[in-house]
Amino acid sequence: MAQIKEVENLRIDKWLWAVRLYKTRSKAAEAIKKGHVTINGTKIKPSKEIKKDEVVEIKRDTIKFAFKVLGLLGSRQSAKIVVDFLQDVTSNEELEKFELKKAGRSSVYRKKGLGRPTKRERRVLDDFLDDWEYWDLL
Repeated sequence: MAQIKEVENLRIDKWLWAVRLYKTRSKAAEAIKKGHVTINGTKIKPSKEIKKDEVVEIKRDTIKFAFKVLGLLGSRQSAKIVVDFLQDVTSNEELEKFELKKAGRSSVYRKKGLGRPTKRERRVLDDFLDDWEYWDLL
């Protein structure tokens, strides 16, 4: 088995990609440019050099995930190895918001595995949701 080599200097976009927080390096760079990624609370550029023990915050939707840098991984590795290079330090409040959001996205209207709704089922569902829109105004 090949030895994993840790590097001394690494760009933040490359680290985000290597530890599998983003699927591609370009998506990581795009998120950084949009301001969704910060280091220790400050906005950064994709070329920013990352160091050990820094806290990287990633904002997805309304939830801020936080990860402590334990090591600098220069190339993408398997998910089993990645856990040695970052530590999840997300606050409990943010994790609760994430769980609520995840529960809200679950299959409320249809059970999993039933396939797409038919045209009639979709119309009934749309009518039901239209009746409940006024609750959003309260």
